Amino acid sequence: MGRSVCNVVGREDAGVRVDAFCAGLGLYASRSAAVRAIEDGMVLVNGDAVQKRCALKAGDAVVCELFDDAVRTPLTGEPIPLDVRYEDDDIVVISKQAGLICHPANEHRDGTLVNALIHRYGADGLCNVQGEADRLGIVHRLDGDTSGLMMVARTDLAGQLLMDAIGRKEVDRRYLALVHGVIRPDTGLIDAPIERSRAARTRMAVGDGPSARDAITTFAVLDRFEGDGADDGYTLVECKLYTGRTHQIRVHMQYIKHPIVGDPAYNAHGPKDARAQLGLARQFLHSYKLGFGHPLTGEEMSFEDGLPGDLAGALESIAARKA
Repeated sequence: MGRSVCNVVGREDAGVRVDAFCAGLGLYASRSAAVRAIEDGMVLVNGDAVQKRCALKAGDAVVCELFDDAVRTPLTGEPIPLDVRYEDDDIVVISKQAGLICHPANEHRDGTLVNALIHRYGADGLCNVQGEADRLGIVHRLDGDTSGLMMVARTDLAGQLLMDAIGRKEVDRRYLALVHGVIRPDTGLIDAPIERSRAARTRMAVGDGPSARDAITTFAVLDRFEGDGADDGYTLVECKLYTGRTHQIRVHMQYIKHPIVGDPAYNAHGPKDARAQLGLARQFLHSYKLGFGHPLTGEEMSFEDGLPGDLAGALESIAARKA
């Protein structure tokens, strides 16, 4: 369950940045965890979301929205299958299966990608650049029901270099998405900041509040499928990420009124007839292409990953309607 903790800033903390203040409260596992909470709009100062650099004043009310996790115990390895596409002493590239959560959080305390990585490489064989024992190896994430290619780091140096490369937009991350409706332009750019939804705190939304962060996605149309009366048609697009916000592609495609087929959270503007979801139990979103420079050797690395069976089957079911 969720809970909120309110702390009033004393004179001794006047001028302290809100991220340092929150980290000092002991409510988060690390300062980086406190920063993520602030960036996600889960920390309010006098009722408003703020940036992590916000300097506090005596008397400010700082409310931290928390989730009551199960008692934290040391993570153990679990023999969860991993589809490893590349590995060396510094990095690993995997194709993550749909349904596998990247790291423990709230109700998911085990059965995660981190548990699988610990089983294969050991806790000492994974980076810990995020400063949290439950995020070993993780330098970027895919949603639980998003499948496809992911990078993992085995050393702190490799992890930091990969995160820096992502920050500099030097990692080429491309996704295949099937969306509702027929998109007529062949290409498009969505430049719309994303913040925590004010209506549903477990979701994200395009917004312009203090916690909103720049988010840029481009898309290119690969195929169009005309409607048949039960739906308004579909478009298969390649999406490229230039930033890595939570649920970014899903939020951006909903924002332009072309939500992803099968998406349980961001499909409010899509057809409500279950048939229009093509029988999918999750969103049609697959990380199919990944390109980056090896963080230690500089070698150019490039990987592609075909559609898994459920997504390929959904696409085949409308193949005859290709425009």
